[in-house]
Amino acid sequence: MLLEFGVSNYKSFKDRMLFSMVPAPKQKGLDYSILTEVINKKTFKSLCSSVVYGPNASGKSNIIGAMDTFKKIVLRGNIRNNPDSAYPNQAACMLELIPNLSLQQAEPVWFSIKFINDGLLVEYELSLDLGRFLEQNYRRRILSEILKINGSSVFVRTDKIEIGSLKTIEMFVGDLILKNAESAKDLAFANLNNEELFLTNGFKNIFSSSLVSKVVDWFENKFTVIFRADAMHMTPKFINHDSAIVVDNYLSKVAKEFGINSNALGFAKDGEKGDTTLYSIFSTKDKDNVKAIPAEIFESYGTVRFINTFPLLVRVLIEGGCLVVDEFDASLHPMLLMNIINFFHNDEDNINKAQLIFNTHNPIFLNANLYRRDEIKFVERDDVTHLSELYSLSDFGTVGTGGVRKDTDYMKNYFIDRYGAIKDVDIGSILNQLLQKNKDNK
Repeated sequence: MLLEFGVSNYKSFKDRMLFSMVPAPKQKGLDYSILTEVINKKTFKSLCSSVVYGPNASGKSNIIGAMDTFKKIVLRGNIRNNPDSAYPNQAACMLELIPNLSLQQAEPVWFSIKFINDGLLVEYELSLDLGRFLEQNYRRRILSEILKINGSSVFVRTDKIEIGSLKTIEMFVGDLILKNAESAKDLAFANLNNEELFLTNGFKNIFSSSLVSKVVDWFENKFTVIFRADAMHMTPKFINHDSAIVVDNYLSKVAKEFGINSNALGFAKDGEKGDTTLYSIFSTKDKDNVKAIPAEIFESYGTVRFINTFPLLVRVLIEGGCLVVDEFDASLHPMLLMNIINFFHNDEDNINKAQLIFNTHNPIFLNANLYRRDEIKFVERDDVTHLSELYSLSDFGTVGTGGVRKDTDYMKNYFIDRYGAIKDVDIGSILNQLLQKNKDNK
């Protein structure tokens, strides 16, 4: 489960930003939405969900983009570009897009994360010299890299390598390495590369591939980050042949509950392109005669969005982990959203400690009966510096004129600018100018 994510010098977040899923102190109510894990007799708690508010261009998507970029760097094991014009988050592919564009001199980009996976408390952070914004030919290098397991330092990588006590991870390290730790460290240092992560290269190859597998597995399979929800496309693993349409009974059932215009849904592979296409299936009076057309032609946009979202929800609820989605609620009915969120909040349903994080403009989640104050977060961008700031509703406290209590009308106060992270938008004058200009030109 995710405990914390931190970043600095990532687009509009110049100063260090900490996205915490750790429950704030003295928060009462909705205690069922708290996840717990015990590591070395110490109890760690985390929120099962969080929702992020803020006006357009405030930096909400930059938080999710930073999570996605960090994940991609860890999985590929280096800070070299990996061009992919089709990938929604281009900063993960072209790292020169990351640094804050206001900087006159290069400053480090910093990522950190803290999570629990398979009984291990993992803390990992990176400090990178990526140059300035759009500086493509800059000689990048990793300034520092730190890994802690269960609170103990495993390694610190700067311009040298410091290996912590291997006894804390001895179950993942072979006897030969334990006996020859200094020689192994010297070998690792000799093969250090300024652009390659020590975690997934030297440490993995020389010290412990099994420990690194535990860390990387969480990034790959338990940390699902969708930078743009409209770019989600489900690709079922069971489709292994061409032309035949395979009906997904569970997906058809849930789609009928949600709203579907056809009789069922199915998938088929395109023999030439190899792409998987979702089909709407129709039964005719002749039961042996079944019609099918691509669902994007026949079903509503909201239905197709939900169909692409549903498998991700199922996966995270079955396997555990953290699902992070940019505008997860777009085109989905509020009652469906309430049902999904309540499922994550229900201890009897969410038995694998799944987490859901998303940003939104929909005010219905500003509800004390649905979300704790520490689960509601805001992003505000300064009009002068153009820098973003993240804060939580629980940061306001409960006393004084600015206090926020559980019986407060969160939605009302948000719209009267009690919490910030809202902007008065009026394009009426611009529209009037355009209409007047059009009238004058006639």
